Formats: sequence, C-alpha cells, structure tokens
Amino acid sequence: MTKPDPKPPKSLREPAQVHLASDDSDLLARLTLDTGLSKAEVLRRGIRSFAREQSGANSPMLSFVAESSAGVWPENVAAKHDDVLAESYRPASKKKR
Repeated sequence: MTKPDPKPPKSLREPAQVHLASDDSDLLARLTLDTGLSKAEVLRRGIRSFAREQSGANSPMLSFVAESSAGVWPENVAAKHDDVLAESYRPASKKKR
C-alpha cells in the first residue's frame, strides 16, 4: 500500500515569454527587490490589475463616478439621485439627452 501524498498538487501554469524594453526590465527588477516577489508574480499581479482596470471601464457606476468627479453634475442630483443613477445604467442609445 502506498502512502498518500501529503502535499496538494501544484496548479499547472502555462509558460509565457515576454520581451521587455530595458527600462521595463529595470522596473521589473526593482519591483522584485522592493517587494521580495518573483518576476513571474509581479507580472501575474500586473496582468490581474490591468484586467480589473479594463473591466471597470465598462461599469456604468464607475463611469457615473468619473463624470461626477469631473464636475458634470445632473440638475437636482440630490433630490433625484435614484433617477440619476438609474439613467447612468441605461444603454447609451436609450439615455435622455
């Protein structure tokens, strides 16, 4: 009878090769020294951060917040906040202009 392996299997990872400009390579090296993370982990976190950034670009709520931060305030926003927020979620073709 064989002993069960006490270690869970590591997740499979797909190799990727990237070519970096010297300034990006220097930045990656500095980040690994500053954080103690491997180059691969810094790149993985960068990819995930970029993906979150991109998915947020399509969020009606984040768009509304960005517009509001820019000083574009709808008339009577305090009194009509529910209507204003609902309007921000409507597709662009159906929005009132």
